[in-house]
Amino acid sequence: MSTTPESTFAPEPEPVKSSNKTGIIIALLSIVVIVQSVKIYLDYKDKVEIKEQKANVEEELASTMQRLTEIKTELDQKIVEIEKLGGDVTELQKAKAEVESQLKRNGVRSAKEIRVLKDKVEGYEELLKIKDDEIEKLTSVNKVLFSENRSLKTTQNKLGDSINQLSRSKNELATKVALASQLKAENVAVRAVNSKGKERESPFRTRQLTRLKVDFNIAENKVAPIEGKKIMIRVVDENGQVIFDVVRGSGTFIVNGKEEFYTAVQELLFDNTRQKLSFTYEKGSEYGPGNYLIEIYTDGYLMGQAQFAVK
Repeated sequence: MSTTPESTFAPEPEPVKSSNKTGIIIALLSIVVIVQSVKIYLDYKDKVEIKEQKANVEEELASTMQRLTEIKTELDQKIVEIEKLGGDVTELQKAKAEVESQLKRNGVRSAKEIRVLKDKVEGYEELLKIKDDEIEKLTSVNKVLFSENRSLKTTQNKLGDSINQLSRSKNELATKVALASQLKAENVAVRAVNSKGKERESPFRTRQLTRLKVDFNIAENKVAPIEGKKIMIRVVDENGQVIFDVVRGSGTFIVNGKEEFYTAVQELLFDNTRQKLSFTYEKGSEYGPGNYLIEIYTDGYLMGQAQFAVK
């Protein structure tokens, strides 16, 4: 009886657990890498978009501010035009103030603020269009008024010329009358009176000149009115200094719009009778050697003059 040999089978190897763990780790790492890569890409994309948005906002702001600058110029022009035409510029001036305020503002603005600013720009542009129409209407009205008033202005100009001519003639006549009515001093004589009352004519010695006497008469003038007059004399040395003493009756008056001193004064009623006046002035101290001028005034104008010398 034959014996069949028993078959020999090798046992199957068990799966290696470490290989499975390695695969899982690799898979997880791959997922992490992918996730990180996606995140980096998305972050980069966000940064690019933010940068682009910022650039767009800055560009939009610059464009809007440039338009505001242009609008300010247009507002200035419209204000000048409408003022010339006699229109109301209150609304334009208010808009100009707002635009200038926006232009002075510095710093970054948000997208929302820029949108609001753009809306205002549109409003200003609409206002400018309305004012263009207003300028056309005002121009038309002014042309009609100019046409209607041209003949009236011509008549007024002719009348104005006549009135001006009459006024000039009147003023010229008044000037001539005023000049003609000015009084003149004639026969002016200057003498020195010593302590004994003796009179001498120029030139004088110092010891002879105790008192200074000035005689003259007022020339006849049929144009001059009969009225009260204040006659003043001035004694002026060769340096242009007026001799005066308030205690001895000197004072001030106006000549050519300037206040000046006079040496002595008298008042009289001018009656056109060639009245004679005599001034005697005692200086109270010696006259220095030199040439002196006597000036006679009334009503701020010079009536006459004379000279004397002291040795």
